Amino acid sequence: MTVRKNQATLTSDEKKRFVNAVLTLKRNGKYDAFVTTHNAFIMSDGDDTDRVGHRSPSFLPWHRRFLIEFEQALQSVDSTVALPYWDWTADRTATSSLWAADFLGGTGRSRDGQVMDGPFASSGGQWAINVRVDGRNYLRRALGAGVPQLPTKAEVDSVLAMTTYDEAPWNSQSTGGFRNHLEGWRGVNLHNRVHVWVGGQMGTGVSPNDPVFWMHHAFVDKLWAQWQALHPASPYLPAAGTANVVDLRDTMRPWNNVTPADMLDHKKFYTFDAA
Repeated sequence: MTVRKNQATLTSDEKKRFVNAVLTLKRNGKYDAFVTTHNAFIMSDGDDTDRVGHRSPSFLPWHRRFLIEFEQALQSVDSTVALPYWDWTADRTATSSLWAADFLGGTGRSRDGQVMDGPFASSGGQWAINVRVDGRNYLRRALGAGVPQLPTKAEVDSVLAMTTYDEAPWNSQSTGGFRNHLEGWRGVNLHNRVHVWVGGQMGTGVSPNDPVFWMHHAFVDKLWAQWQALHPASPYLPAAGTANVVDLRDTMRPWNNVTPADMLDHKKFYTFDAA
């Protein structure tokens, strides 16, 4: 069984294996296919249209399936690799261990945001940005420039305390549901704020170009698992018959063979190192 660990606890060998597997997927073209998929759904998911990956109840099960596919791709390279998660309530600064040169590298330089160190720096010749929203083909970051602070544990706890999964109108305007507050369109702004804090490609639809995307979403996924454990009587909503969103037993694009119901129990696929 795959065990997803806090990135802060990874050994130097575990970090190296993860980085090497990511670089292998980049070389064989599989990595960029994930970026293309994510960008396509960012562009098509709107409040008043058919929405699947974002601004919708299926935000969490869609990304759970997306991460599982990426993790399986990593394991096809190295069976020992699992997706680490980044607990941004604890590792809150640009000097945290994940930004070290032996792992993800640090923030970008001031004049153009280009990441200059670590295995994903353009200078290393292994990480060209091919699926992009502009002409720049290098990884960019601006840690802490877009918003000054990452979400706190108290803010996370306030969202975990919410008892309803989601509510009408089932988009970014939903005011009372856990999903929309975790996604970050309402309330203390969790998931979205982290994308903005990292900056660069993480602030765009091609956010998986930055490998921190996977660690960020692995933590978002962990928070969903924690919410499920806290509220076992609170189901995925909506259940059925809802226009433009993915109901409990509707299939999710682009796979068309998986439903939110299939994604409710993460323990069928992996566990976390801590509850």
